[in-house]
Amino acid sequence: MTKKSIIVRENKKKKLENKYYLTYSILKSQIKKNKLSKSKKINKIKNKLKTLPRNSLAVRLRKRCLVTGRPRSYYRYFGHSRHFLYKKFNLCLLPGTKKSSW
Repeated sequence: MTKKSIIVRENKKKKLENKYYLTYSILKSQIKKNKLSKSKKINKIKNKLKTLPRNSLAVRLRKRCLVTGRPRSYYRYFGHSRHFLYKKFNLCLLPGTKKSSW
């Protein structure tokens, strides 16, 4: 299990990302539209992007296991880490999957 403070920090980042997602995407699309126009417009838009909080970017988030909070060996399809998946595989709780060996 990860520390609760780290999980709380990640949740704050998720809230910030959800809050600023629309403004971030609008500003990015404006930069793409004005690529060939004057650079002053682009600089103004970039300055607006710089004013957004750092943790509001999706890049700053880390995928974590829903049960253990483990950040590594995370499977997106299931939303869990390999340790928890191994337990579920052995108990046959994951429909449509089978254990393979070679």
